[in-house]
Amino acid sequence: MLKVVVIGSGNVAQHVIIAFKKAVGMELVQVFARDKNSLSHLLYTDVITSDYSQLITADLYIIAVSDYAIVDVSSRLQLADKLVVHTSGSVAMEALNDKNRKGVFYPLQTFSKNKDIDFNKVPICLEAQNTTDLELLKKVARTISENVYEIDSNQRKSLHVAAVFVSNFVNYMYQIGSEICTQNEVPFEILKPLIIETANKVMTLSPTEAQTGPAKRDDTQTINSHLNFLSDENQKEIYKLLTKSIIDNGKKL
Repeated sequence: MLKVVVIGSGNVAQHVIIAFKKAVGMELVQVFARDKNSLSHLLYTDVITSDYSQLITADLYIIAVSDYAIVDVSSRLQLADKLVVHTSGSVAMEALNDKNRKGVFYPLQTFSKNKDIDFNKVPICLEAQNTTDLELLKKVARTISENVYEIDSNQRKSLHVAAVFVSNFVNYMYQIGSEICTQNEVPFEILKPLIIETANKVMTLSPTEAQTGPAKRDDTQTINSHLNFLSDENQKEIYKLLTKSIIDNGKKL
């Protein structure tokens, strides 16, 4: 049975830990956390260590920490010639310390505290320095997800940038929409069926085919009416930029 150690205690680490606890065919043998109490709701304390020198032998060590901490954490590992991977979408595999074999185990999903995730549906993007290690990563990934991909560092960075657009930026659009509703005493809940339908459409149509709205129609009268209605200058600038981009994109087609 494959043995895995997770290093980290944040959002990604906790969701990975939960997924591995349910997995068949591998064993989560240990977790490293600077504060053991941060994981006490998930694991027995005897499985958690806060001492790098106490890390036990495993087939795979997964560093699930903030991007800025990956280099430091990988250098602190008192291991040699072990398979060590990180879970970042934007950090290159080469950033890991040279004393161990390197790889990437990137679950492409947005993770929030107290929000359950069906990890079986989460795409996991893998990279390794050699075929043997890549096959091991595939075996581990397939114990928790049915969506496993071999993706190199440049492709992974492109996915991460694209993910910011389709997730983080889109969520900020929800925030703006919510603010406009609140300011005008309209329940944001009224927009939720629209949000769901818009998301569902790109499951069967391309984003270009799914695009609708005044910018798509180049409806100047409606666009100007919206701009006159908005009082927040930041919202106006975002509206103008997105509208121009949609109109310009339509002219290219």
